[in-house]
Amino acid sequence: MQYRKLGKTDLDISLIGLGTMTWGWQNSQEDGFEQMDYALERGINFFDTAEMYAIPPSSERYGTTETIIGNWFKARGNRDKVVLASKIAGPGLPWIRDGQNKIDKENILKAVESSLGRLQTDYIDLYQLHWPNRGSYHFGQVWKFEPQFDAQAEQDNFLEVLQTLQGLIQQGKIRHIGLSNETAWGMSKWLQIAKDENLPRMASIQNEYSLLCRNFEPDLSEMAIHEECGLLAWSPLARGILSGKYLDGARPVGARLTLETRPEHRLGDQLDPATRKYVELAKRYDLDPCQMALAFVNSRTFVSSTLIGATNMDQLRSNIDSVSLTLSDEVLKEIHKIRRQYPMPF
Repeated sequence: MQYRKLGKTDLDISLIGLGTMTWGWQNSQEDGFEQMDYALERGINFFDTAEMYAIPPSSERYGTTETIIGNWFKARGNRDKVVLASKIAGPGLPWIRDGQNKIDKENILKAVESSLGRLQTDYIDLYQLHWPNRGSYHFGQVWKFEPQFDAQAEQDNFLEVLQTLQGLIQQGKIRHIGLSNETAWGMSKWLQIAKDENLPRMASIQNEYSLLCRNFEPDLSEMAIHEECGLLAWSPLARGILSGKYLDGARPVGARLTLETRPEHRLGDQLDPATRKYVELAKRYDLDPCQMALAFVNSRTFVSSTLIGATNMDQLRSNIDSVSLTLSDEVLKEIHKIRRQYPMPF
């Protein structure tokens, strides 16, 4: 396994991070235990979860993934071997804190205590803000996002949040903080306010990033490198689409898109042609399409960890093995050509 620094902290996190959001829906607790055991054995020390998991979100599944992780900590007694990341949900889900949830002092304090209880731990290593109160272009909103908000009110909220998180750090309940589904404006303001007010600094930003979704470039990637606030890349296989298993409308039994109850924003006229190009490229060079896609994300200097998710052990083993794959210059040049042809497939 390879390791990279989590921002400016003293933590070294595995380049492959273990995503957990299917545990409690597609995967049972037994499955989750098996995945965590194997991941730890392979050198993965970074696990990522959230209060709203399992996905797709629902009042029935809320918190179940954290509960599974907490049960594993209790059963294995190895909390100290894991760099654990979780998240507070932003506004929009009616079953979280009676629908009054937004990221502010009151809700952060409630959310942290609840997560600590489910996780059966005294501390969370990286506590992240799952999405901004003001909204963003993530989760399929890129084509209609209009950044209309009171900038001063947002910054006042940022200050309150950082002060609240500082208190939790001083109490030992969280160690470091991070962003998720944030924009360049938001990231710059969080970092600037922390500097000006001598408050905790965001160590990372968790945004979607894959061969099919490269919105992180060029502006956020530049900031991630030079502000030392690296990317935790979620959905590096675009929900498994880059495997090629959904081409031509296929819906394999038990697969994510087959079971998903929400509309899939990635579907569109350019998705299949772009995916087919990447799959054909991998096969032309005798590469596994998923490993090629993950190896590309792993190779980006602005990435701190690539968050993989697997619903069976064969997928997990293969995804972890991508850490040993180095893409040739020829493959990278071909990837660049495909991107120029299909810069935004969804």
